Amino acid sequence: MQSLNRRLWLEKIACGFGSMALAGLLPASMTVSAGETVAHQMMSAGPKPPMFPARAKRVIFLFMQGGPSQVDTMEYKPLLEKRHGEKDHFRNSRKIANTGMSGEETIMKPLWPFRQYGECGRWISDIFPHLAKRVDDLCFLHGMQTEGVAHGPSTLFLHTGANNLIRPSMGSWITYGLGSENCNVPGFVTICPSAANGGPRNYSNAFLPASYQGTAIGRAGLPTRDVKIGHIDNPRRDVETQRKQFELIRAMNQAQAPAGNDAEVNALIGSYELAWRMQSHAPELMDLSGESRAIFDLYGIDEKPTDDFGRQCLMARRMAEAGVRFIQVNYADNSSNPRWDQHGNMPKHAEHAKAVDKPIAGLLMDLKQRGLLEDTLVWWGGEFGRNPFSQGSDGRDHNPRGFTHFLAGAGVKPGFAYGATDEFGHEAVEGRVHMRDLHATILHLLGIDHERLTYRYAGRDFRLTDVEGTVVKEILTT
Repeated sequence: MQSLNRRLWLEKIACGFGSMALAGLLPASMTVSAGETVAHQMMSAGPKPPMFPARAKRVIFLFMQGGPSQVDTMEYKPLLEKRHGEKDHFRNSRKIANTGMSGEETIMKPLWPFRQYGECGRWISDIFPHLAKRVDDLCFLHGMQTEGVAHGPSTLFLHTGANNLIRPSMGSWITYGLGSENCNVPGFVTICPSAANGGPRNYSNAFLPASYQGTAIGRAGLPTRDVKIGHIDNPRRDVETQRKQFELIRAMNQAQAPAGNDAEVNALIGSYELAWRMQSHAPELMDLSGESRAIFDLYGIDEKPTDDFGRQCLMARRMAEAGVRFIQVNYADNSSNPRWDQHGNMPKHAEHAKAVDKPIAGLLMDLKQRGLLEDTLVWWGGEFGRNPFSQGSDGRDHNPRGFTHFLAGAGVKPGFAYGATDEFGHEAVEGRVHMRDLHATILHLLGIDHERLTYRYAGRDFRLTDVEGTVVKEILTT
């Protein structure tokens, strides 16, 4: 029998304490899908093959927090002009949710004129003069519908496909299915996310392995020029010392995973290894100093009020070039009544539009000039739309029954519009696209079958689209 001397005793007990500490860093419960290898659950060293030929390699999601008004921006309804100030009966989703009743509402015209643009002749409001020039690149979804009538539930549903349980976010599902294009950068990044209306749950991996957690860069309310990825550098130690420290930690972690088959430990090790690689590769993604003056002008950088969102959009382009799989750009704040949420002051929509219009148009042009739009899907939209009738004297309430998103780039028809709301712009009546349908369609463009992208947790196979979702084939290029 081996004698238990002081050194051996400390070695054994240290491993026990290490296991306890490591357990505290891991999710409370995590299971491995039947028939799935541990290696598949870890952040791979390269991309995973799609289920079928993909049209897109990555997604840039431009999230307009608060719900832009479709009838003031991208869906022209002449009847609102004709009947402005008149009363009519509408199904008001907020009143129905609160009281079970609805009633007469006062029709309110758009606050800005609409004009036709491009070879496609699509109508765009004067609120978006720069984006209007890119209309031939856009694919409009005018029949959008979603779940929930308040910001919190609808924002969660937009990001995770659920508003009643903690589920993985869309970016986590995508990186789980496809891995990262570049093992030196995260597969999923969210730029300046909000702490409100879902907060970290909007980019959480939930019960998926830790490797698929979204990496938050900055936060809403912090100037984009000041944002950085936290905790990836250590100025107190040189690179060689940090490398030795990392290798020691990795060896200790691996010692806690018997035969290398512990999915939880391997996921954590993968996250640590990614963080180590990011120390030398991620900072350059954040550094815009090497970009030309012409590029800065294209995105509206160093101009008011476009500087902040322009920097986010340019950062997104750099990340797309570097191989980040899912990039979310947030026009957001930390308020319970977020930026596009004009219940009593619709003219403020113009302020928000001016902040994002030029940067988004610049991003589309920049991606196209670099050939990136061919395999990058750009997605624009909010958690819901707004009503075509007034709230108070000059506001609009939430509308989940009919609103507009647009897509651009890989695999979608340019200069195309699908679906429509009724003559007032209130409820989707043609080409209805539920948020789950949009999720299914985006996954399809990435080469993923939304019905087969599943993860077994707590005895059930989960997926982003739950038990619904239909690919909108009408918007896809041949």
